[in-house]
This record gives sequence, structure tokens and C-alpha cells, in this order.
Amino acid sequence: MIRPCRFYPNPETALDNAFQASLDRPVDEVSIAARNEFNAAVQKLRAAGVTVHVFEDTVQPEKPDAVFPNNWISTHDDGRVVLFPMYSTLRRRERRHDVIDELRKHYRVREVVDYSAFENKGYCLEGTGSLVLDHANKFAYVSLSNRSHRQMIQRFANDFGYQPVIFTSVSSDGRPIYHTNVMMCIGTEFAMVGLETIPNKTERHEVRSRLEKSGKEIVELSKDQIGNFAGNAIELHNADGDKLLVLSDRALRVLTDEQRTRLGRYARLLPLEIPTIELSGGSARCMVATVHLPSRS
Repeated sequence: MIRPCRFYPNPETALDNAFQASLDRPVDEVSIAARNEFNAAVQKLRAAGVTVHVFEDTVQPEKPDAVFPNNWISTHDDGRVVLFPMYSTLRRRERRHDVIDELRKHYRVREVVDYSAFENKGYCLEGTGSLVLDHANKFAYVSLSNRSHRQMIQRFANDFGYQPVIFTSVSSDGRPIYHTNVMMCIGTEFAMVGLETIPNKTERHEVRSRLEKSGKEIVELSKDQIGNFAGNAIELHNADGDKLLVLSDRALRVLTDEQRTRLGRYARLLPLEIPTIELSGGSARCMVATVHLPSRS
């Protein structure tokens, strides 16, 4: 996780991110609030037994979305680390090799796969924002947008042995949903997904069918719930192996009692209070770049 330095909604992503809000407070004030929310989130995760590696954002150059590292880096259990091509030029500054160097001290990193040069061609794929990965069944679910290019999807799938499940989802205003992980979360035994955001019936059926055949209990999310970040959640395991479903407090509030009960069968719900951070159009899942690398110990 990256502690934000100068945080504010990125003007370069406002046009295609329907979840992003406009800023009505001074940037310094918003940055302090975001750091406070970040610190409280880290404390809550650690209290729940989750191992959290915290990195400080650098002061220069400014990186307003640095708190969302899952878009530029992913790690894999075969020891590979991926650097992804980013849509926003401001976000391209977020890639940091010192983060990888620090991870090497704790985990085995055998190769860094760097796709970043493809952004010069306009071919973007923004990490586990674009890719919602079912690691056990090797499916990569991707909602197409200008953040998720078909050629890059196939390149990743070929390099890492995933079968892509490609579709288009749209928000309430009719725009393509910019990142798959705001409308979909896959856990070990469940999937939270906004199927009604997929207008093409064939694609919608394909997504449902893949999830069901993978043994996932589907918890369907409404467009209103998606708009309140209910899909932007992530299943984590703590040091004891217990499963936690990490989501924002806002997301938890819009879930029905029945949905909470169903999800609670598979994981303990762990809400984070991050209203300021959510102004930038990302939520709890976006704040976490998960570590799948083999441990050195």
C-alpha cells in the first residue's frame, strides 16, 4: 500500500471515470484527510492480522492517484512481477522500482515483466483494475475500456496462462465502466458482480456461466450498489489463514442484509472508512496491491 502525499482527483481521468468526484476543498486539506484515512485503514488491516507493506509516496513529481498501486503492479506466485501500461500520463509516474527492490528483501522475485512501453502505442492495461483474476481457475475477467486494450489483455493471458473472459459493462450514465474491479470482485468461493451493467446478453450469460462453472456463489450487485463501490472489494487472508472481505464503509452500507449474510459465510467483512480517497473514483480494492510472491523464509 502507498501512503499518499499530495492527493486529489486526477483531472486526466475525469472524462472516463464516472465514479470520480469534483473537488470542493483545498488540495492540502484533502491530502491530509486522505492520509488520515489511509493510516486508519492500515491500522485496521494489521489489527485483523493482515501483513501490510507500506511505502511512502514521493513528493516530486506529483502523483494524485499514488494511493492506488494495484493499477501499475501485480505479483504472482511463480515469482514474477508485472509493470503495466497506464492511460494517464500522471499515473505513469507511479511505477517505482524501489518498491520491487524492497519486496525482494522479503519475497523471491525471479523476473520483472515490463509492459509499460506499450502505452506509447496507446495500448493500456491497468493491472488488477483492468484484470479481475480468478487465480485458482486461471480466468481473467476484463471489461473493455480505454484502460483495457484487447491486444494487451491477450498478451497478459498468453504470458501468464489465463483464459480471458472479455465483455463490456456500462455505468448508469451509459459510459463504459473504466475498471473491471469496480463492478466485480472474485473471492475463493464467491463472486460479487454487477451483471446488469453488462448490456450484451451473450456476454452477460458467458460471465455468469464461467463463474458458476468455477464453483462461485454469485452475489449480484445493482447499478446503484456498483456506483457506491460495492464491487470494489477484495478477499484477503490474514496470518492465521482466515478470510477477510475488505471493502469501504460506504460499500458495506449499500449491501442488503441478505447479501451481507451470504458473503459472511465465506469471509469476515472488514469495512474501511475512506470517503475522501473515494473522491478519486477508487475504493478499498484499488488501495491494495496483493503480494502472491513466494516468501524468502
